[in-house]
Amino acid sequence: MTGFGVQDFIRSDPHHAPMHSAVSMVAQGGLYVAAVLAVVVWLTVPRPEKVAMAVEMVVGLVAVAILVRLAGVLHTDPRPFVQDPSIHPWFSHPADNGFPSDHTAVAALTAFVVVRRRLGAGLALLAIAVLIGAARVLAHVHHVQDVVAGVAIGLLAALVGAVVWRSVRESTLVRRVTGGAVSVETASRGSDRAP
Repeated sequence: MTGFGVQDFIRSDPHHAPMHSAVSMVAQGGLYVAAVLAVVVWLTVPRPEKVAMAVEMVVGLVAVAILVRLAGVLHTDPRPFVQDPSIHPWFSHPADNGFPSDHTAVAALTAFVVVRRRLGAGLALLAIAVLIGAARVLAHVHHVQDVVAGVAIGLLAALVGAVVWRSVRESTLVRRVTGGAVSVETASRGSDRAP
């Protein structure tokens, strides 16, 4: 029985339909859960942290878009269902380049931005990012290397966002928006206290 993997086992038994549905839901909707949790964290941090998180996320999302596009140009990895026509994805998906996983990259970016402010929430978001990546592999829309590259891109994008924030945090506009000067400690490490 070569080629009979976990995915085939789950798909072959109707009793495993809930597992199939759960994996597909995480693969497709997990990013929404990560976004909601990040917004909840954003609502609980002090105003200067809100501005820092917003800047880091916007810059990070732009960096993710650029890095995902660049990585896709530099490396092509056909999706599992394209590479092997006997494999069927668990949900409808275009047969484009699977490298890297942009869902995983955005989820990882979100986790790395949040972890600087709230360690527990950030680690939970990192776990969600890993679950999203694993679900996308299990659902036959990505290979493991696509997901690993997505996490690396998310980390790099978060670092770019943090560097940009550091370079603009003392500007007049930022001081006006945050209601005063942003301390180096608040801007770089985040508040470890609950509001």
